[in-house]
Amino acid sequence: MPKNVRFSVAAAKAAPIPAGRRSALLFEHGSMSLRYYAPRGADPQTPHDQDEVYIVVSGSGRYTVDGETVSFAAGDVLFAPAGADHRFEAFTEDFATWVIFYGPTGGEH
Repeated sequence: MPKNVRFSVAAAKAAPIPAGRRSALLFEHGSMSLRYYAPRGADPQTPHDQDEVYIVVSGSGRYTVDGETVSFAAGDVLFAPAGADHRFEAFTEDFATWVIFYGPTGGEH
């Protein structure tokens, strides 16, 4: 039985963010990693090497990926393919999201 089967928002909020990173790493398994991201003010992220799924924990705002913008709120799930320009915009102060990176470098096809 795996040791890590539950990940709480409380633990994620308390997890350290390593120097040079914008999110806290909570778990890795194979190509998949689970992170917690709660930017303040602006979202300066750049494209990533793997596909990403965001599960919004709290807050709301707008999400832009490859030129398409959608509104989001807590409970929504968002996707960014590997290499895609994407960011959160006009988000509330309480915005936070789980981030799941997975698959090979360059994304799945």
